[in-house]
Formats: sequence, C-alpha cells, structure tokens
Amino acid sequence: MNKMDNPDEPRASLIDTHCHIQSEEFMEDVDQVIQRAKSAGVEKIIVVGGAGPLSTNETGLELCGRYPGLFATVGMHPHDARDVSPDDLDRLKRLTEDSKVVAVGETGLDFYYDHSPHDVQERVFIEFIHMARGVDLPLVVHVRDAHRKAAALIRNEGEGRLRGVIHCFTGDWDAAQTFLDLGFYLSFTGIITFKNAAPLREVVQRVPMDRILVETDSPYLAPVPHRGKRNEPAFVRQVAEVIATVKGLATDEIATASSHNAHALFGI
Repeated sequence: MNKMDNPDEPRASLIDTHCHIQSEEFMEDVDQVIQRAKSAGVEKIIVVGGAGPLSTNETGLELCGRYPGLFATVGMHPHDARDVSPDDLDRLKRLTEDSKVVAVGETGLDFYYDHSPHDVQERVFIEFIHMARGVDLPLVVHVRDAHRKAAALIRNEGEGRLRGVIHCFTGDWDAAQTFLDLGFYLSFTGIITFKNAAPLREVVQRVPMDRILVETDSPYLAPVPHRGKRNEPAFVRQVAEVIATVKGLATDEIATASSHNAHALFGI
C-alpha cells in the first residue's frame, strides 16, 4: 500500500487493460481468477487476443461473453506474423463486429526475438493499422527494440486517424515522448516493480496522468511480491501502487485516472 493511502477509505476500482486469461495457464481456475480480480477491486478486464494461436481470439471472445465486465481485442502477436494469411485477417475483421471487441491487437513489432522476419512483421502490422482505422477501433501495440520503426508506421499508415496504446511500455523517455506526440497512451506492467527497472520508473514519473494505463499481461510479468509466479488480473493493483509511489500520489488517484483513460480509449 502506498504511504499516502488511507486504509479506512474505500478503494477506487481498477481496469486491467491487457491480459491473456483465455490461455491454457488459466484453464483450470479462470472463474476463481476473475473472482479474485473483483475482490481486489478490478472492475473490468480486457482479454487480449493473438498471443499464441489464432484461435485465442475466439477463445477470448467466448470468455468475455460469459462474464460482465470482460472485454476482448482481436489480433496476432508480431512473433506469429509469418503465419498470418489474408484469410486470417478477414476472419479477425469479422470478429470485430462483436460488441465485446473493443480494440484491434495485439500487433506490432518485436525485433528482439526475431521470431518472424522484420519485413513480414511490418507488413502485418500495417494490415492491422488499416483494420483498426477501417473499423474505428483503437490499436493495441507490442513494441520491442523497434520503437522508431513502429512510430513511423503508426504516423504514416495511421494518417493521424489512429488511436491506441503501447502496451507493456519499456522504452526510454524519447520513445515515450514520440508515442505521446502521436496521441497514444502508454501502459505499464509489473516490470516497473522490478529492482532493475529504475530507468523505466523515471519514465513513469514523467508521463502525464491522462495518458497512463495499467495492465498485468497475465500470465506473464508478475509484479513484486509475486514475481516468478503466474500473473493474474488481481495483481494489477501492485502496478498502480508503484506508479503512485513514483508520482507521490495515492493509489486511488492512479486507479481513478487510469480507469478514466481506459474508458476514454476503449469506450468501455
């Protein structure tokens, strides 16, 4: 708990804007995971498609259909860009017609692992940028070691009509400023709680309150004190607490601001 928090006050609710609780890691206890999130004050959860097989999009959408307060996105991770066909893109575009789908993604560029060739990643990213524009939904972007190229594609292909978020932001302030100038939000994960993340916490300190989102990226990147365990949406509160500490604010102020930002971006 942040030192400025009052334990006797009701806690402001949070939104986990990026998780993958439709994945096999949650097959046995997803009901309990969602209940724990509610008990932790997480009022809404965005279940992100495309981290794995194409079918994770349908699985995520089906999960969201079973629970109020859950919303979906549809896309394919840049790791798997090499496997995305024109038919796959058509299939995903049809899914955006569902009222539970609030964004396109995740998509983007990952030049760190190089699981798909760079030119293929760029081509598929452009397709998703055009899809987001065409269906008038925000874009959820994954970027690693490719901030300059990703920003250029957003700028050139988005033509100033694209809104979205750089999820799990880990870049420096120059990269942050570039995406902020493009009108994008920046979302932060449990990485900011890690001991070696001081440079990223310095970026967090400078990001305007009206452009911050919080997420878990479950089942990955569990925050301290859960590091090394399976992550889940309930743990997004630890992310908000660290942001509050960095900014010298109460956790409720971060919860309120980040939830307002999520409502504004995703229309939820």
